[in-house]
Order: sequence, then C-alpha cells, then structure tokens
Amino acid sequence: MKTEELYALLRRRGVLWPTAEIYGGASGFFDYGPLGTALKRRIEDAWAAWFLGLSDDYYLIEPAEVLPEASVRASGHLENFTDPEVTCDQCQTAFRADTVLEKWRPDGIDGLSPEAIGALLREHAVHCPNCGSTRLSVPPPFNLMFPLDLGPTGRERGYLRPETAQDSYLAFPRMWDVGRRALPLGIAVIGKAYRNEIAPRQLLFRMRSFTQAELQIFFAEGAFPVPLASVESEIIPVVRAASRAAGTEDIQRVSVAELVASGIPDFYVFHLAHLLRFLRDVLGYPAESIRFFEKSDTERAFYNRIQFDAEVRVESLGGFREMGAVHYRGDYDLTRHGAGAKRDLSVALQSGERVLPHVLEVTFGVDRNLWALADTHLVVEGERTVWKLPPHLAPVSVGVFPLLKKEHAAMAQEIRRRLFAAGMRVEYDAAGSIGKRYARMDEAGTPFCITIDGATLDPASPDHGTVTVRERDSKAQRRVAVESVEAAISGPLRLPRPSA
Repeated sequence: MKTEELYALLRRRGVLWPTAEIYGGASGFFDYGPLGTALKRRIEDAWAAWFLGLSDDYYLIEPAEVLPEASVRASGHLENFTDPEVTCDQCQTAFRADTVLEKWRPDGIDGLSPEAIGALLREHAVHCPNCGSTRLSVPPPFNLMFPLDLGPTGRERGYLRPETAQDSYLAFPRMWDVGRRALPLGIAVIGKAYRNEIAPRQLLFRMRSFTQAELQIFFAEGAFPVPLASVESEIIPVVRAASRAAGTEDIQRVSVAELVASGIPDFYVFHLAHLLRFLRDVLGYPAESIRFFEKSDTERAFYNRIQFDAEVRVESLGGFREMGAVHYRGDYDLTRHGAGAKRDLSVALQSGERVLPHVLEVTFGVDRNLWALADTHLVVEGERTVWKLPPHLAPVSVGVFPLLKKEHAAMAQEIRRRLFAAGMRVEYDAAGSIGKRYARMDEAGTPFCITIDGATLDPASPDHGTVTVRERDSKAQRRVAVESVEAAISGPLRLPRPSA
C-alpha cells in the first residue's frame, strides 16, 4: 500500500490525523484518535512487559519533560545536538542535508563536515527540491532543541527534552538510593521527546513531538552477567560495518555465538537478541523484514562504542527504516553529568570498590513502529480490508454484536460487561448488517467477534446457551458456550513476556 493510501485509511478510521487539522495542520505534529491511542498504549505496554521482564532490577519511571539548561549543557546537547542543513539561496527554503543527498548517500551523511557536504552538492550538481536551483549552501549546523523561558522574568532557561535517555542518567543517583544498591540497574522511560526538525517528513518517522521507549542499563565495566544460553538459538540478521566497507550490504545471518566470537560483548548480544525477539515475536514483523545495521566508527555518535540499529522493511516508505537500536555508551553520560553537577556519581559495590557505571541503551520509537505495524499488517483481500495485528496489540480485543438489536441486546450487553470486567477491550456494535459490523472490526484489527443470535436464547435449539465466535484472520466461526467465552479467547490476548 502506498504512503498516501495508508495515511488516508488511518485518518478515515480515526487512528491519526494532523494536529490542528482544521487550520491546515502543523508540520511534524500528529494527533492520535481512539484506535491510534489504544494501539499506541498497547505497543508501550508490550515494550514495558518485555524489556522490564528481563530483570528484577529494571524499573520504569516517569520524569518531567522539561530539562534545566545546565543539564543539557553538560550532556553536550547545546553543543552537539544538531543536524546539517542545506539552504536554497534562491527560494530561501531549508532542507535536511541527508534528505537532499539521499540519492547519492543512501546510508546517510553522519560524520561529514559542512565543507564535505558542500563539496558533495557541487560534485553532483544537486538541485533544490523546491525550485530546482543549484544555488545551495550549507549554513552552520542547526540545533534541534526547543528552548523555554521558565518563569515570568525569562532569566531561567529550560529545554523540552530532546530524548528520554537524559532523564534516566539524571535519576541514577536517586534510583541507586531507592533501589537495592546493586548493578546492573535498569531505568526505563516511555514518554515524549521533542526535536525541532528542519524538515519533518515521512509522517511518523520525522516528527517534532514523538514518543520514545528507552531502557538505560547501568553496569560495572567487565561485570554484566547475562543468561546468554537463553538466546543461543537465535540467528541474528546483521549488516556489518566491515562488510559495507568492503562493498557489500548483504544481510548475514549469524549466530549469537558468532557475534560474541567476533568481539561483541555477550551482554550486548543478549539484549540485541531480545530486541529481535520483541520485533518478531511480539510486534509480529516477518523475520525476513528485520535486520540489524551496524554503524561504523564515523557513522555512530562519538560516545557510542557499539551501535546496531534495528531496521524493519517498510514498503510504504520504500525500504528498511530504523525502529530502535542498542547502544553501548560507555561511561560518557555519568562522566558528563558528574562534571556538570560537580558531583561524584560513582557508586560503591558490595566488594567495597567504587565504580562509575557504564551504560547500555535499548531504544525504541513508538510512533514509527505504529506506522510500520500498519504498513506490515494492514492488507487488502479483494473487497475486504483487514488489520492483522497480533491479538495482544489490537486496539479492540473483541466486538460483541446482537444479531437483532431488539431481541438479543440484553444478552449481548451482559457478555460485554463480563468481558470488560475481565480486563478485555470490548466494543459493542448493533448498527447495520452483521457483515458490515464484521468489516468494521476487521479494519480496526479486532481479533474476535461474538454474535448473540436466536439460538443463543432458544431453549429448543441444540445451540441454546452458545454464541458464535468469529476469528478475524481466517473468518472461521465456532459455537462456544456463553460461560466459556472468556476462556476461549483470552489466551492470544495476553502480552508475551521473555523466557529469560
């Protein structure tokens, strides 16, 4: 399905639409409707259940979204949180440099200086995407943060957080005190981040306000035990930086043991394997549509020692797109914040040794995965459109219908209330023909529909006391006893959790 077709469908069904739509929208901002909000929360809940389930010492916190200037100065964001920009001298339009050069540098322009970017523009005689001029220049990099004046005087400066990760670093000393004073210690945040993108594009993939789910794991260097055997069966699809340097971007399918033998730490490979399992087994992306793209020394952020981006093939956007990543950040973050706050952020282990923890980051983009789940699972089968989401992610778990509103509504409402009380997300629908109701539920991704009909209430019928349960993907129908309905559908609705 093309981008425009998919976006039109999602808007029509109330999944998402532009912010301030009646005013023409606001670039880089989107609102979620009922289905989109429910799906977004399912994704967030699934992420939290999976990654917090990896350890009893991984915790979820909810920090403020505004950071004081001193913290973003110490983190390096005031200095380094920039994107190279290209400006057309004729029409005065600004563009992201990587967008303008995407045809000639499909892997991006990470690590290139403004001078090198300018040289590429001249070498390839790049035209302005807006007016066609070749008079393009490269101004100084543009800082992506949103500044705020705090209080009435404007003397105190704050910033909307550019990433959720910084909150975990700032919270580490407090979490050390309230926790078990032991490493590894994981601090997770699910929430909004804000980036003043030069040119938002690709809908949910380049937004100015978006949701991240990030887990920062603090550990002592050389002492991060993981149950590697629990993931040893995984074959991980990777594109290695060394292979790309040699001229090939083919996906290599390598074992966990082979990755560890190549020099990647076992704790890193363990979390990489669990990110693979989350994308494949929880979100339902086809295994052949997932790859882990290793960033080279010049491509990754200078503080990252190892970086693999988790990418999924998104057909509506023309190929693989980043969905998350695993970063080994070393001790950069606590070193910077310790210096900025003039505070020793090292901790004492039970052995008496003091260490400044290193950080492993598992990061995940909620909004872009919502789009990719639509791209992957929304299919058109003849005249039928069905969103084949994994049942545990469905915005609505079950639709409940009276075949005839007048005769069957009371029983249908009783079943709806019972399923709702059991924690299921239920939608009651009595409008239109049963076929149209099924079609609405298919398009919304609802995995099960329950219909109450004449046989349900007729003591003379062999199907007395039963209802029809319809399965979304197969359209198969079966009769289930009223008292057994919850048990018949509850299994697939449970959130998967890791076995480790």
